[in-house]
Amino acid sequence: MTQARLDPSRIRAITLDLDDTLWPVWPTIEGAEAALRAWLDAHAPRTGALARDAQTARSARQAALAARPAIAHDLGAQRREAIRELLRLAGDDTALAEPAFEVFYAERQRVVLYDDALPALAWLSARFPVVALTNGNADVHQVGIGRFFHDAINPVRAGVGKPHARMFEAGAEAAGVPAHQVLHIGDDAQLDGAGALAVGMQMAWVNRAEAPWPDHIDERPQLTVSSLDVLCQHLDADTHQP
Repeated sequence: MTQARLDPSRIRAITLDLDDTLWPVWPTIEGAEAALRAWLDAHAPRTGALARDAQTARSARQAALAARPAIAHDLGAQRREAIRELLRLAGDDTALAEPAFEVFYAERQRVVLYDDALPALAWLSARFPVVALTNGNADVHQVGIGRFFHDAINPVRAGVGKPHARMFEAGAEAAGVPAHQVLHIGDDAQLDGAGALAVGMQMAWVNRAEAPWPDHIDERPQLTVSSLDVLCQHLDADTHQP
């Protein structure tokens, strides 16, 4: 494995992952799924019963993706079409897929930020253009943090997801700088780390779980931190070095 030291003089912009970097994603998804099931129970109870069976729900998503492979990069479309498939299987009105998905999507925006997220966003956005780079379907404006972001890139907009190079190149383009002048911040070694490093970005790995860097990724992040406040402290210290 190779590792280079972080060069703060190169940083002109930040790309930033959302899920599991700014908030824990699975409690959010579980809350959204619970809201969806409650809505289905009230409006399409046979579908609600099917949605509670994990295997049936998984099969519905697989069937929806097989029927529409073009939505492979669009998690929202996958969810909507999986709901439609469950409605069809249950014999309910498939037009209910749209309002049902809206219930899920609205709840998916109700995140609980890590304690270090807002201070870090304020610190970073005061110094750099910050572009959200996410494979998920959280909307920074609906979440309530849009004021910190210069732009936001997701797979629907880019046509691909992380770790594809085009996703990271789109983030750099949105920030108005070449990729080598971007620091990408994220929690996933493969999706965030391997992808960012492959296009020449520097990478800060937010490793809250203190996991080892995967052996199969030859290049290592320039910076590994346990939290976003440690990241900001490190950047601040590097900036003020003589």
